[in-house]
Amino acid sequence: MHQFPRHAALACALTALLASTPAALDAQEDKVEYVPTTLSPTVTMIKGRGGNIAVSSGEDGVFIIDDQLKPLTDQLLAAVRKIDDRPIRFVINTHYHGDHVGGNEAIGKSGAVIIAHDNIHQRMSADQFNHFWNETTPAWPKESLPVVTFNDQVTLHLNGEAVKVAHVPHGHTDGDSIVHFPASNVLHMGHIYFNGLYPYIDLDGGGSIQGMIAAVELGMSLADEETQVIPGHGPMSNLQGLTEYHAFLTAARDNVQGLIDQGMSLDQAVAAKPTAEWDDALGKIWITPEQLVIFIYNSIIGVDHFTPLESQETTTE
Repeated sequence: MHQFPRHAALACALTALLASTPAALDAQEDKVEYVPTTLSPTVTMIKGRGGNIAVSSGEDGVFIIDDQLKPLTDQLLAAVRKIDDRPIRFVINTHYHGDHVGGNEAIGKSGAVIIAHDNIHQRMSADQFNHFWNETTPAWPKESLPVVTFNDQVTLHLNGEAVKVAHVPHGHTDGDSIVHFPASNVLHMGHIYFNGLYPYIDLDGGGSIQGMIAAVELGMSLADEETQVIPGHGPMSNLQGLTEYHAFLTAARDNVQGLIDQGMSLDQAVAAKPTAEWDDALGKIWITPEQLVIFIYNSIIGVDHFTPLESQETTTE
């Protein structure tokens, strides 16, 4: 059995529950504790509410990876200023969800340049309906949109190292990127990596289990035994943790594929409990085992959105 850190459940539970729907992303205004972890002379991770943030600071100034929830931007900026009080020069968005781009508007207005994949600009520019949440996220204001976009990869030459941003197609969404700091030996995986809980695969946003696995494989190829790996959610990790996560994703995919090969319907596949091995450790925090199986099943058969079980559809009044 693949082992996962039990403390990750405690670290992730509050974040996952409070940011449980797109609407909730605009409703979190209470005091949040931001905890910094120094990873290298130039790179610090900040954990708060929403996705994990990386801050690079040094001779060339400050840039950050992701900026969490919109109502918490002032608190986030205060946490960044404790690391370096100079203005933020650049923001890299790893994908388009509100817990990673919520601070774009205020930080962009202050003069920072927002950088993201082309698909993030496209999705943030238009209303996005999501079947999983059964909600529409309105288009973001112009000030929130990335002003520099890229198709495949981009490199920032700042603070003594070449920071490499690589697009990973159809992973958590269709606009995900992972960010590698080779000199610092730090890897930010964004929402490709949920450490200690089942991942959310945004099928409506172009995500897939196949792309998630491929993205993790890219991350593994960039890491060594000393690499510090920042997940999108959950505690700091390393190559071993990323490798175990890859083994879990691959095994879960293969289990569901086997059920599909047997001709099982979605309801039958869910009932067969193909993720039972990991359900106690990972499936009681946010994404449920049933939801994960739906993500995987639909990815494999080519359905590009979340679908409820037939049993749920027939029992709704």
